[in-house]
Parts: sequence; C-alpha cells; structure tokens
Amino acid sequence: MANAKVEMNQIEEETQQPNFWNDQANSQVVLKKLKILKSKITSFEKVQGLYDDAVTLAEMGIESQDAELVPEAKETAAEFIESFERLRTDTLLSGEYDINNAIVTIHPGAGGTESCDWVGMLLRMYGKWAEKRKFKFEILDLLDGDEAGVKSVTFQISGENAFGYMRSEKGIHRLVRISPFDSGGRRHTSFASCDVMPELDEASGIEINSEDLKVDTYRSGGAGGQHVNKTESAIRITHIPSGIVVQCQNERSQIQNRDRAMKMLQSKLFLRQKEEQLQKLNGIRGEIKDNAWGSQIRSYVFCPYTLVKDHRTDEETGNVPAVMDGNIDAFMNAYLIWMHKK
Repeated sequence: MANAKVEMNQIEEETQQPNFWNDQANSQVVLKKLKILKSKITSFEKVQGLYDDAVTLAEMGIESQDAELVPEAKETAAEFIESFERLRTDTLLSGEYDINNAIVTIHPGAGGTESCDWVGMLLRMYGKWAEKRKFKFEILDLLDGDEAGVKSVTFQISGENAFGYMRSEKGIHRLVRISPFDSGGRRHTSFASCDVMPELDEASGIEINSEDLKVDTYRSGGAGGQHVNKTESAIRITHIPSGIVVQCQNERSQIQNRDRAMKMLQSKLFLRQKEEQLQKLNGIRGEIKDNAWGSQIRSYVFCPYTLVKDHRTDEETGNVPAVMDGNIDAFMNAYLIWMHKK
C-alpha cells in the first residue's frame, strides 16, 4: 500500500502541471487511474481501522472483564470481516474497464408471457442489488410485455466497479416455477438473456461515421416519465454495417436520448471489436449461445425444490427469495475467483 501512496502522490503532482489539460484524452485516463488508487487506499485504511478497533475492544474486554463490551466487539469484528471480504474481492477486479459503469440489456427467450415476466423479475433483482451497493440505477429503455412483464429493457448501473461485478451476469438465466399464467398450475421453464457492457469514455478510440447510422425517433413508452407519449423524444439508432441497434427513451429531450444512445452504440462496437480480436488470436469462431435450454449460466428453481445454482462456478443457495431481493454478491464473487483461476 506504501507503493500505491507514492504513485498517487506522483500522479497528483502531474495533475498540477500547467500543460496537464492540453491533452484531454490523456488527462481523463490519468484522472481515472488516480481515482482508482485513491479508492483502493481508502478501502485499505478503512479495513485496517476496523481491525485495530476490533482488537482494541477485545483486549479491553478481556482486561476489564467487562461483558458490556462484547456486543460492540462482535459488531466491529463482523464489520471488519465484511469489509475485508469486499476488499479481497475488489483485488480481483483488475480488468481495464472493470471500474466503469455498466449498461445492461435483458430480453426474454423461449417461454412467451412467462419469459417476459421473468425479465421483469430479473430487472427488479438487479435494481435491488444496485440499491444495496448504493449504486445509481437508471432505466434507459423499456418495452412492456403484451400481457405481463417486460419485452425488453436496457438500464445503467453507475458506481465504482459496476461493470466489474455485473459482467458475471452476462448470459442466459433460466427460471423453473409453477406459472401464475397457467390455469392448470403446471410447471414452466423460462429463459432470459442478459447482455452487459461497460460505459466508455470519449477516450475509448471508437470512431463512428455518421453516414453509417440510421436514426429513428418515436414516442416514449413504459417508464419514461411525465413526457411519455407526448413528444417523439425517444431515439433508435441502427449501425448499418454491423446491424447493431440501440435505443434510449429515458432522457427528457431528443438530444439527450441521442447522446445516451451513441454512448451505448460506442460500447457495443467496442465489445464487438475486442471479441473479434480475441477470436483471431485464438483462431476460432466465438461460441454463440441460444436463448434456450442447455445454454444457461445460472438456474433459478422455485419448484419442485428451491435452488439457485451458477453452472460455471457451482455456487448455489437454497434461499431463492434472498437472491431475488438482490443478494447476489456470492455469485459475483465466485465468478471473479473462477475467472481469476482460468
């Protein structure tokens, strides 16, 4: 940690130089690195302080034989363990874009109305998780299902390491339950695909030719705010060469929605570029997963037993209600450890 402090001081001196802002792209990269270092140092100092407090309270209790110190010592020790585990997990977030905000899109797969309802349940789960993390949760585009649930949704989770954690959720999520839409009370299996990408800054190097874009406007629907269905402020952008489509309806003006959609397009093109580079290096074609049986990364079983299991890491729990209330850190942590070992 001493080396981190030295590096932080050196970067802070660099930011004070008169010509620091001459290169805007480089200055943003430097400031991002400074932010990461400060966050790591603050987290370490917090854990160190909690450890010292826990030891001091324990020693005082033993020395004075004061039983009243026991609850406070236990509480401090528990807080230390929680902070230590989070810090240990954060050390696995070493990817170049892990610190960035996350943009997430969920679509229903096989299963009709039942799958649309499943998308709505996942949307709520991630919203609860973001709330527990004190991250900002913002719906960018939402299309309601014909009968129930959500036909498609794109949202952004903003906070330090949001993408680093949420990338564990990319893939097919499978639900098994007694369907509330089946009058016969039969068990149904539903699927939903979750795509996760980092929000990129302007220094990402992805250039988009305006001639390659088809831009459509439409009236907002769903969770768009008071301006819903009054003006054509929603934006849909199609990148013609790649066929990638992004859309945004959350902002109050067409210009703001366009800016947000362009950022989403930039991120998608960046990820495609990275995947193509990786495929060339490996000499293989990337595996394409169908949004259906046999390709799921995680199963959520409500009936005939209760179990949530990640098929990559084998992490599992029988407490399904807790998972659906956003308690998914165990799955994310297991994924990070699994990836680190690969």
